Amino acid sequence: MHKEGVAGFPYYLGVNSLSELATKDDKVVVFNILGKESSGVTPVSHEYSGGNIVFGTGPGKSGKSLSTKAGKIPVYNSIQEGMAAGHEFNTAVVYLPPSGVKDGVAEAVRCNPKLKKVIVLTEKVSVKDSRVMRAICQTNGVDLFGGNCLGVADSWNHVRLGGALGGNHPEESLIKGSVALFSNSGNFTTTIAVYLSTAGWGTTTSISSGKDVYIHYGPQEFIHAFNNDDRSQASIVYCEPGGYYEHGLKSDKPIIACVVGRWKAKLTKSCGHAGSLSGSGDDAEAKEKWFMDYFGVKDIYTPENPVFSKKGALVTNIAHIPEALTAVMKLNGKKPDFEPRGNLSLKCWFGNNNGAVLPKELDVQQVEAIDPYNGQIDALKQQVGAQVSRETLKDASGASKMDPKTQVSQIHNVSILDASNKTFEDNLVFALTHSYPSASGTSMANAVLNAYVNLHGQPALAAATASREAGNSPNTVQAGAVSIIGKKKAQKAMDAAEALLDIFKLTDLNDPEGTFDYKSLVKGASGHKDALLGVAADPKAAKVLDVCKSKSKSVFIDFLVDFAKEQKGHVSMDSIVAAVWATLAWPSLRSKKISKTTLVRLPWYSLIYSTMVGVAAPEGKHGADSFCGVKNDDLLTNSFTRTAFLSLMGRDASEGELFEFQVLLGLIITNGPGTISAQGSKGAVSADGPEQPDRVQVNKGFIGFLTHTGFAHGGNGYEAAAFLIDQFKDTALKDPADAKHGVDLEKLAVDYAKWYGAYKQEQKGLGHLEYAKIPCVNHPVFKGKDVNVDPREEYVSKLFKDKGLYNVFLDFYHHLVEGLFKAKVTKNVYCVNVDAVIAVILLKMLWSDYKKGSIKEEDIEWASFMAFLFGRMIGCAAEIDDHTNRGKNMDTRTPASKVTYVG
Repeated sequence: MHKEGVAGFPYYLGVNSLSELATKDDKVVVFNILGKESSGVTPVSHEYSGGNIVFGTGPGKSGKSLSTKAGKIPVYNSIQEGMAAGHEFNTAVVYLPPSGVKDGVAEAVRCNPKLKKVIVLTEKVSVKDSRVMRAICQTNGVDLFGGNCLGVADSWNHVRLGGALGGNHPEESLIKGSVALFSNSGNFTTTIAVYLSTAGWGTTTSISSGKDVYIHYGPQEFIHAFNNDDRSQASIVYCEPGGYYEHGLKSDKPIIACVVGRWKAKLTKSCGHAGSLSGSGDDAEAKEKWFMDYFGVKDIYTPENPVFSKKGALVTNIAHIPEALTAVMKLNGKKPDFEPRGNLSLKCWFGNNNGAVLPKELDVQQVEAIDPYNGQIDALKQQVGAQVSRETLKDASGASKMDPKTQVSQIHNVSILDASNKTFEDNLVFALTHSYPSASGTSMANAVLNAYVNLHGQPALAAATASREAGNSPNTVQAGAVSIIGKKKAQKAMDAAEALLDIFKLTDLNDPEGTFDYKSLVKGASGHKDALLGVAADPKAAKVLDVCKSKSKSVFIDFLVDFAKEQKGHVSMDSIVAAVWATLAWPSLRSKKISKTTLVRLPWYSLIYSTMVGVAAPEGKHGADSFCGVKNDDLLTNSFTRTAFLSLMGRDASEGELFEFQVLLGLIITNGPGTISAQGSKGAVSADGPEQPDRVQVNKGFIGFLTHTGFAHGGNGYEAAAFLIDQFKDTALKDPADAKHGVDLEKLAVDYAKWYGAYKQEQKGLGHLEYAKIPCVNHPVFKGKDVNVDPREEYVSKLFKDKGLYNVFLDFYHHLVEGLFKAKVTKNVYCVNVDAVIAVILLKMLWSDYKKGSIKEEDIEWASFMAFLFGRMIGCAAEIDDHTNRGKNMDTRTPASKVTYVG
């Protein structure tokens, strides 16, 4: 038998009107009040409701209390102990674990005959326990809410019972009005209330029913109380699949039903709320039909298709609720409760398109955040640049990676195939700024990079020359020169970069190639005069400045010019370098792709880039006013790709050669952090201690990369060139770029394949397993098919074909793998791997000089090795910067327990 409640209900219901549900007369006890969730939510409820919580319980916690702005809430071991202390209550809020909920409810009912409401916030209470709890409450005249709910709240009475409806500031979303809310989702209860306010509607009572398998206070109970509440003129019912709770709802007042979860129809296990798994006839589409039949409509309400009646409307998107409600209420002669507050348009407090140019309809603009978040965001803006958590980077990198399936490496998430379509200079910039420069930015980068290529009379060139004359390999020659480019060499330019950063970091400058009013900064920057200005005019600086201003737009360059006029000083070459790199890197700094440390050190990297390209040319090519026969002034407007070709080859490049050279360098950029060269650069940084980034020697990082290249890693590209020379030296080939070369490539390939097959058989017969392999054919990943293809080589071959660029050596390689199969040397057609592309590009450029006898095979080997160093310095620069910002001290070492002794 259950106690008598509201007349006409088949079971006990104590609440007749929503106005009775959460009142100032309600006094509350909270089970497990000091638990993690309760201790955060309860103080807000207590303060919002005017101090309605009389005590809490927690076994073993007697004598403790929960502090709130409305005073301390005492804690007792049990309900009985709290009541013995003189406290009275009519509502119990339960935060106990699922296994303890039933006993907690039983304790509250048994100890307190005046108990009228129990609100269970706990999720996943068992069905068995839920049935017992319901029986206890029905028998004793107690309304049970939940489980897995956020409780109830009343905007008119300013009372919240239970969980976190309205969040930490319920007064902001629970605004007094005429709409009652019922929702299976606790969070959406608050969200819907906020959405309603944007159309001018406030709320009366809001109920979070929960969506465990058992819903104790459901839509039927809600609609009964709604019908008897004169304050509530309309209701919102938000429901999910599962259960027949909403079936047969009726009211004389309008209802807006929001049914969600069509996607859950085919699920066999619950996803989200435990009770949102539909059975037979209670999925989302079935519930939609219930409401459409009741409303007398044939479709779902959308802004594009507004279908509704005086009884109400059905929506499936909570964002459509306010508009649907307004339409239905207008039909019923009702107006909104107040003027709309805000709107539902997307309001981005933060925004970053990451350099992507978006159409206007997708390019959402930032707006100022509401208080107090606007102040917090302003504080965040003071934190300029990326701040990356440090971690152990042994065999790991935040700059590069390789896809083990495609074997295509990436740098900053850009594949080397895509990077090979970019110029050498653009990739050098990208390695450090994580963004490719604009055409204007590229012009500036070319100017400052080319300004330091001619090393006439410089110690770095003397060191390289001495190393070269001592018979060292290209990497050792480069290391000798780079060792001279220590911190002091770049210090003035880095000081200038730091000064520009200090001047501009708190401004709204986002696009340094656009327009920006810096006049007030000029007046206030006098303290940076020594860092930014020289004591005398510098002709070189004047020429570089002219190039930058004529070809590009830079706020930092313009600032320097006006600052020099203001201070009656001279723009220095160091400050120009700093300004150019600040221009290139500023958007990445603003979007937190790079750190302040990186921006300040960019001039040091720039000087090393120039030095490594410069010393590739012998000392005799560095004149007082020219480099490799090009006047210094003319060099400033060169592309750095062309300058690198000039330094390496000793001559200018054709446009076709320039593109091929750019592709060559792009393909070499990186093979991921596991390569020896990358390990060398990372190890050098690790040894300096990146946790104090100012102590990391950038040039030493490059030396680490250089000392970790050699004839097996870097110089091995010559093996393919030597192989091709051997095949073609007795032919009449003059121009490798001419498709009408006159060489019978098929015969050449088949003849070699037959010879190689005999040679291989002979060597195996003699027991020689270390016989010579053909360079650049076959690959451990791209094998096993009838015809095998290295997708990287295929990509580049198509790229050259689309550009109308022919290479006889690459063509020969394709004939060769076919010839090996035809001669039965291989069981299938091997792939031509991407290393062949690197070899054939270089040999094509050098073939004419080789045939003339102006260069020897060892010169080709030198050029091959040096070209590898050019390309790989891009990737290793990225590794050095990444490890400086992200790595830990000595993190590349191998623990003693992981190493072995070989006797």
